[in-house]
Amino acid sequence: MNKTTIIGIAGGSASGKSTISRKLKEEYENENSVTIIRQDDYYKDQSHLTMEERVLTNYDHPFAFDNDLFIEHLKKLSNGEKIDKPTYDFVHHTRSDVTETIYPCDVIVIEGLFILEDEKIRNLCDIRVYVDTDDDIRFIRRLVRDVKKRGRTLDSVITQYQQTVKPMHHMFVEPSKKYADIIILEGGHNQVAIDLLTTKISSIIHANML
Repeated sequence: MNKTTIIGIAGGSASGKSTISRKLKEEYENENSVTIIRQDDYYKDQSHLTMEERVLTNYDHPFAFDNDLFIEHLKKLSNGEKIDKPTYDFVHHTRSDVTETIYPCDVIVIEGLFILEDEKIRNLCDIRVYVDTDDDIRFIRRLVRDVKKRGRTLDSVITQYQQTVKPMHHMFVEPSKKYADIIILEGGHNQVAIDLLTTKISSIIHANML
């Protein structure tokens, strides 16, 4: 069995983690050699709570995530086993009934706020990346995304950013930058950094073919 390489991509909310992951995946779309797993899909199930209680959850704190399941799944994939990955319903603030079957492959890209913050997840990563984007840019991106794609109101996005997103970023996410092997400025717009990662992934895939 070929060794699975895990690339961990961390960074603040709307820093460009997903854009970078998507661009890496697109380079190998026809080869089934690269898979993306989003830490956001491992938010804890909240179906036992009322909607009012769900809204009050601090989604920008490490405790909001089911990291035990996340780690278990990463280990299974590394051992050549498939997983049924959960998905998250951001409109209803709880885990969806839909799961996605993920099969082992050459490279697994995991992306999320706390990929480098959690030591157990960090230690599973062969390459650790931090996406460093200005706070103002990240806020504007988050505002547009949450209103257009997640059914949030303007006021709710602003309130959440001020009360939890920004303080949690500076408490947990920003300090994890020190664990990164690579720091990418301005997210998906940094084509040089993306090209470097693509070159590395190509060498991993080629080595597994030998």
